[in-house]
Amino acid sequence: MSKKYLLLITIIIIFSIAIGVFLLSESKIASVPKKELPEFDIPAINTDELEKKKEEQKINNLLNSLTLEEKIGQMLIIEYRYPNVDEKLTNYLNTLKPGGFILFKENLQEYNSSLNFIESINSLSNIPMFMGIDEEGGRVDRIENTLNYPYEKIPPMSEIGATNDENIAYNTGVKIAEILKDFNINMDFAPVIDVYSNINNTVIGNRSFGSNPYLVAKMGIALQNGLKDNNIIPIYKHFPGHGDTATDSHYDLPVITKTKEELKELELIPFMEAINKGADVIMIGHLAIPSITNDNTPASLSKTLITDLLKNELGYQNLVITDALNMQAITKNYSDKEVYELAINAGVDLLLMPNNKDNVIDLIKELIAENKITEEQINSSVTKILTLKSKYGLI
Repeated sequence: MSKKYLLLITIIIIFSIAIGVFLLSESKIASVPKKELPEFDIPAINTDELEKKKEEQKINNLLNSLTLEEKIGQMLIIEYRYPNVDEKLTNYLNTLKPGGFILFKENLQEYNSSLNFIESINSLSNIPMFMGIDEEGGRVDRIENTLNYPYEKIPPMSEIGATNDENIAYNTGVKIAEILKDFNINMDFAPVIDVYSNINNTVIGNRSFGSNPYLVAKMGIALQNGLKDNNIIPIYKHFPGHGDTATDSHYDLPVITKTKEELKELELIPFMEAINKGADVIMIGHLAIPSITNDNTPASLSKTLITDLLKNELGYQNLVITDALNMQAITKNYSDKEVYELAINAGVDLLLMPNNKDNVIDLIKELIAENKITEEQINSSVTKILTLKSKYGLI
């Protein structure tokens, strides 16, 4: 036998033995029972919670970047009833740095000039403003006489309510929203959800959807949904209900003689329904309810009616705004400084149309220095304001 042949046989034998050893070891390994690996609970990532924390951080960062004066400014919605951004208005916007501006007919005389007016106001604000208006339809209509704008009149809410059709109310809200967006307006002081229950009431009248509180609630919520779905901020008004008054709060203080229980059976029903449906902003009316407060303090300045009733008892935790603070129901009975002290301590977040724009920030700073209100209260309100602006894409 040749050496080459012997070498080949040897290699084959060695290779065969190696394969046998390998197969034997594999079978032994396979026969060994596998140990169960421990299971770990890996928590799911809650994207909603992450987004919420991210949003809160954004708001906190913005809040912390503001001076005290700027934070107070965010609590103000001012008016200026001229059609041009003149030197006086420019000064107000630069010194107050208000959180919002409310438009009136005097500002909206012609369509293109109105757009320029609104754009000029916004250009002077570091933080985009609430650009608001009373566009209820019916007799409270600031846009109807604007020149060069193809405007279709919105009927009074009493006519909308008479249809008892939520779709009509919703579509009315959509129509109002489309008009406001044409003007770059982002906030509507509507809907009115006062229940019209006093035939001598001249201030509400056909501004209300009607005398049935459940109808008022249904139609008011539907209209605000039409606004909200089109990114217009709705404001429900006038808590706790201005429907059963014979006095116009523009000129004097209405006094309602009802008890809390009586209010819950009528006036408060639409507000309770609105709160349950996620109301973003509620306006407080200038009207006294002595059976609840034991005095004639207007609801807009009353801790009993705002914090105790609206917030604690009815569960509302979002933005609270006063009715206009230059109305005589307020100015006849209180100094400006008293108004700011009472309103902020009552739980108000936004001060609408302060009576004197020249000293409002100084007076509120004085109240803080005198320990009559706190900067923490200011921070709380501004946090809500910035959160709402973020919700509607303003910041």
